[in-house]
Amino acid sequence: MYEDCVACGQYYEPEVGFYWGAMYISYGFSTGIVFLTGVLLYYLANDPPVWVYVTAVAAIVVALTPLLFRYARVVMLYFFAGIRYDSTLVSRPSS
Repeated sequence: MYEDCVACGQYYEPEVGFYWGAMYISYGFSTGIVFLTGVLLYYLANDPPVWVYVTAVAAIVVALTPLLFRYARVVMLYFFAGIRYDSTLVSRPSS
C-alpha cells in the first residue's frame, strides 16, 4: 500500500499504530467467512465430516487474506479517520 495517495497526496496513516484496529475488522471479516462457509457446507454438502469444514475454511481464509487485509484498512480509513474518496481528483487517461 502506498504511504500517500498518488492523486491528492493524502497521507494514509493519520497516527502511529492507526491500523492496529484494522486487525479487529479483519477478524470480523474472517469470522463472517467462517460462519458463511460453515452454513453453506452444512446445507449444500449435507453436513460433511469435520475435516471438510476445517479444510474449506482454512483454504478460503488463506486465499482471501490479501483482500481482507486491504479492505480492513480501507474500512478503518473511512470510518475512523474521516477520509473520503473524491472521484474528481482521479486522473483520467487521455484517449
